Amino acid sequence: MADRTDRTERAHSPDDVSDGPADGPDELLLRVAQGDGEAFAPLYDAVCGPVMGLVCRVLRDEDQAAEVTQEVMIEVWRTAGRFRPELGTAKAWVMVLAHRRAVDRVRSAQARGAREEKAALLDRMPAFDEVADEVEGREEYRQVRRCLDGLTAPQREAVRMAFYEGMTYREVARTLESPEGTVKSRLRDGLHRLRDCLEASR
Repeated sequence: MADRTDRTERAHSPDDVSDGPADGPDELLLRVAQGDGEAFAPLYDAVCGPVMGLVCRVLRDEDQAAEVTQEVMIEVWRTAGRFRPELGTAKAWVMVLAHRRAVDRVRSAQARGAREEKAALLDRMPAFDEVADEVEGREEYRQVRRCLDGLTAPQREAVRMAFYEGMTYREVARTLESPEGTVKSRLRDGLHRLRDCLEASR
């Protein structure tokens, strides 16, 4: 009888609660917030898969998703103290961090792409900028204006926004409420016509 009682007490000993529901993501995250490094490994195992799935759906690139997932888990480790269980579950909190990181990566890539495309456009047309700078205030300036006036109105507007106002082609497209492909074509065709016009007038 005493042996049975002893076994029952051991079965409900506080030392054994790690195998129960208290070791779910919420409790693990709270333990991590308190500096319990051993709690991070099971927390990682519990949330890493869902985080990877969410990030991959946003980025559509498995390599980038794996990289961002690691960044998210590092952020979880560093900012675990910000988790408030009364506001939601640990998994929900981690997924918010993951979504934010993934969206930031997308926006960063888009901004980098826009800068590169603008630089490429400028590199392809160095003569236009050189001419525009050199002829201003001189007789040739009228020739530049005449060549600009020879463009179609949509081409002229796109060129003005891109080269005189410094807009990217995406910004031009949004301002004109036109498809990006259409704006690209207008810029390309307009710049070719300008170059031909200016060369013919020399």
